Amino acid sequence: MASRKVEKRAKIKRRIRKNVFGSAERPRLSVYRSNKAIYAQIINDVEGKTLASASSASNKAAKGMNKTEAAAIVGKELAEKAIKAGVEQVVFDRNGYQYHGRVKSLADGAREGGLKF
Repeated sequence: MASRKVEKRAKIKRRIRKNVFGSAERPRLSVYRSNKAIYAQIINDVEGKTLASASSASNKAAKGMNKTEAAAIVGKELAEKAIKAGVEQVVFDRNGYQYHGRVKSLADGAREGGLKF
């Protein structure tokens, strides 16, 4: 049985994903936020392929920092990987989370790294 919080996020996520779609020219930057870590990946929805991904769980530089600072580092790392993969513009998919705190920090880090959205 899912909690009301999970159901509410799922409803918001469906509403967002109805309009946000990643193409080859502008893939989707999807964010997943757990209690301990934050994960992000760049996805081409047409082919169903992940072009680049990064997380605070696998990033050694993010260890020992608070979660908001770690999210900014993950955003920069993802931007570097995306640019190597030939991606400069993305569509941001906040995945039902508020654009606030760690999600905003990740987005700002990705912008700082050179991604445009």
